[in-house]
Amino acid sequence: MPTPRPALLALVLTCVAAACAAGTGTAGGGAATGTAAAGGGQPRMTFFVTSAGPGNGANLGGLAGADAHCQTLARAAGAGDRTWRAYLSAGAADGQPAVNARDRIGSGPWHNARGVQVAANVADLHGETNGLGKQGTLTERGDTVTGRGDTPNRHDILTGSQPDGTAFPADTADHTCRNWTSGADAMGSAQVGHHDKQGGGQRPNSWNSAHGSRGCSQANLRGTGGDGLYYCFAPR
Repeated sequence: MPTPRPALLALVLTCVAAACAAGTGTAGGGAATGTAAAGGGQPRMTFFVTSAGPGNGANLGGLAGADAHCQTLARAAGAGDRTWRAYLSAGAADGQPAVNARDRIGSGPWHNARGVQVAANVADLHGETNGLGKQGTLTERGDTVTGRGDTPNRHDILTGSQPDGTAFPADTADHTCRNWTSGADAMGSAQVGHHDKQGGGQRPNSWNSAHGSRGCSQANLRGTGGDGLYYCFAPR
């Protein structure tokens, strides 16, 4: 067998080295950063709908309490290494300005627990082509939430928001159950969206602003097809 030429041998060795480098990836096979998950494949979860609410109707302990519940659920699911914020608006009160849900969640993109992108940015999230819906809106554990046609129907998701993700203008109505501090009946209402994008109300296909709830108690939230659930996002 003839001896390989030095130039040809060098070329073969160069190609082998390049193939090995491509196979190992830039992260060296370790824990990924940014949106990549461990193992370098699936993007990290940066969005979920809560698998359960705190259990006191729309009384979430205000925005701070709602954020803390997001963080607790995320931590239990192994995603507590990032900051989580509830997608909730709040009205102006006690000398404080209104808070828009869209301003609390960063700029995107956001991925669910299975690594599927649900929105690229804030405009996409509030547009017609986002990846939300029953199959895209998963809990922190990667489960779907029962919706219209299921028993029980839990598709009403608390937001207190208009379709564009902003707080309602000051008026005589309460859209946030006293800024998420009331779980009592006859104490306001909460604007909800439909995670499955179907049902009744003024905007039945809206994920974030379908209609108002019957009241603020757990019983009244369930009475209109909800369970005190809400969306959580990890800002970037």
